Formats: sequence, C-alpha cells, structure tokens
Amino acid sequence: MAKPGEVERKWYIIDATDISLGRLSTVVASILRGKNKPTFTPHVDTGDNVIVINASKVALTGRKASDKLYSHHTGYLGGLKQKTAGQMLNDTPDKLVETSVKGMLPSGTLAHKQLLHLHVYADANHAHQAQNPEVLDINNLI
Repeated sequence: MAKPGEVERKWYIIDATDISLGRLSTVVASILRGKNKPTFTPHVDTGDNVIVINASKVALTGRKASDKLYSHHTGYLGGLKQKTAGQMLNDTPDKLVETSVKGMLPSGTLAHKQLLHLHVYADANHAHQAQNPEVLDINNLI
C-alpha cells in the first residue's frame, strides 16, 4: 500500500499527432491514476505528471466531429451552450483533451487532484523543459 508522502512522480510527454482521442485519453487517464505502477493504490494519488503536446492534431474518428456534442449550462434561462467536437477541436483543442480525460477518471476529489497533473498544449511548445520529461510513445501501449 502506497502512502501519500512516499510517492515519486515522473514526468511523461505524449505527442497527440494522429492518435485517436479516445485511445489517447485512456492511456493518459491510466498514467494519471498510477495504474502503470506496481504500487497502485486506489485511494492514494500515485499517478505521474503527463504533458500532452499537439492536441490540435488529435484524430476524431467516424462522424464525431459533427455529431458529438459537448454542452454546459450558464445558469440563466435558456443558457444551454453546445459545441460539436469539431468546433472544440478548432477553438480550444486543449479543453477537448482535458474533458475527454476527465470523463475517464473516477468522480470525486481524488480525480480532481489527479487531473491537476495533466498539462495539455495545442502545439509543440510547452513550459516544462526543466522537469526533464520522458518521451512516451503510446503507439506501443495501445
């Protein structure tokens, strides 16, 4: 059983170019939870930090670009806002990946803490060079 103070976190960098959104999200969610470690404990945040670059080049298969809807409500009357996955990919591709990964984490406060270790960037530039991230080729993991 892992204890919260004994967890060693690594930094991984994943290039999302031409990778299906769902397959990318499952790999990222399992790394954020720490399921790739032998010390995985469900009630402790044992996950690693993940940097996703080139989120604007992620692949949407089938008709998801036009049919899949993301919606939220502003709280006002008639305040339902909806966007298709294609619109989100054009406008805010980082939010598209974050929303997809968030849906694959269990609900609760632990998932919120794990989601804070996710860093998504629309292009290849990121601000985490000092952490010496390890490049992870997820084509081998899928």
